[in-house]
Amino acid sequence: MMNRRTLIHAAAAMAVATWVAVPQAALAADEAPDALVKRLSVDVLETLRKDKSIKAGDVDRIMALVDKTILPHVNFRRMTAASVGPGWRKATPEQQARLQDEFKTLLVRTYAGALSQVTDQSIVVKPLRAAAEDKDVLVRTEIRGRGDPIQLDYRLEKTPGEGAGWKIYNLNVLGVWLVETYRSQFAQEINAKGVDGLIEALMARNKANAASSAK
Repeated sequence: MMNRRTLIHAAAAMAVATWVAVPQAALAADEAPDALVKRLSVDVLETLRKDKSIKAGDVDRIMALVDKTILPHVNFRRMTAASVGPGWRKATPEQQARLQDEFKTLLVRTYAGALSQVTDQSIVVKPLRAAAEDKDVLVRTEIRGRGDPIQLDYRLEKTPGEGAGWKIYNLNVLGVWLVETYRSQFAQEINAKGVDGLIEALMARNKANAASSAK
């Protein structure tokens, strides 16, 4: 049985995995954002229960899925830029590309271990509080299993252009927004050593995570 801390970590892992296991058709332009999140969450739970490699914490398997499917379904550039903060505007295109790659790796490797802990959880999507013309919405959900339910909320934006649909750009686990959490960490690195220093710090964390998962 999972303790509360592990369940919270698994909730965040599921949110990251939502961006991994989504078919291209999931972002149909006429699909409501809450319906989208519900369907993606169900797909993720099914994937986690059935894919033995993911349940075993196979990071290479998870990374391969991310490389194949993440960018069409998440505004990852916006997520990375918001996490980096003002330093993003000072970064060169090459630095921005490296930041995106390292940040993606950090997220996947950080949460990969928790994926194997997801077993009998279910998702409840709360009623959407948004007008039909809104282009930026909050979709609130709960992960329910053993113990108290875990709040897991998504920020989505309506992407301009026909057929573009909704894209996730931030998530909240128990009141803590992912982007804001990383922004405070990244600001310290940038203030101390600049954008290159942040890239080097992310690379070091990813190498440490890789070495830890290989043991």
